[in-house]
Amino acid sequence: MRCLLVTKENTFTHSLKRIKMGKRLKELNPALQNFIEEQKIFFVGTARSQGSVNVSPKGMDTFRIIDSKKIVWLNLTGSGNETAAHLLDNDRMTIMFCSFEKMPLILRLYGNAKIYHENDKEYIAYSSLFEDFVGARQIIEMDINLVQTSCGYAVPFMDFNEERSQLKDSDIKKGRNGVKQYWKDNNTKSLDGFDTK
Repeated sequence: MRCLLVTKENTFTHSLKRIKMGKRLKELNPALQNFIEEQKIFFVGTARSQGSVNVSPKGMDTFRIIDSKKIVWLNLTGSGNETAAHLLDNDRMTIMFCSFEKMPLILRLYGNAKIYHENDKEYIAYSSLFEDFVGARQIIEMDINLVQTSCGYAVPFMDFNEERSQLKDSDIKKGRNGVKQYWKDNNTKSLDGFDTK
């Protein structure tokens, strides 16, 4: 993950030591922004007023901090499209980061989100922040209304090896037109049969 703020690599451990656990904040402070910058995965939780609750892991370089109260992330093509269907009905979203290395920490961002597609002016404006993924599907913008830290003492140590290449490779093989056909064939309805638009 990359922040739009410029940070030094050696600030991470020092910053993490200054983060207090079990705290509620109104916005991201510099130490938490540094923490996010170091993460390789984040988890997104959404739910409609009715139907299934969804939690999705997101990887690759797809997360950006705009400022202390706003983030955006690039949603890549997947087998489902639950986030889109949920946000059309209920704009609440939770994003969670876990520290699997170094010092333990769980960080949750609570807020309200909007979803943008490739012809939306907001998508066009934000797209320059990300790599040009063939499988780019939507950009989600979230306004943060609560930041919470917790200890993460039960989260195991795990070493990052490398990103998987299968998603990129599959999308490149399909091409942009093939990816869009995949959306039509597989991404128009949620698990509960709701429209994803």
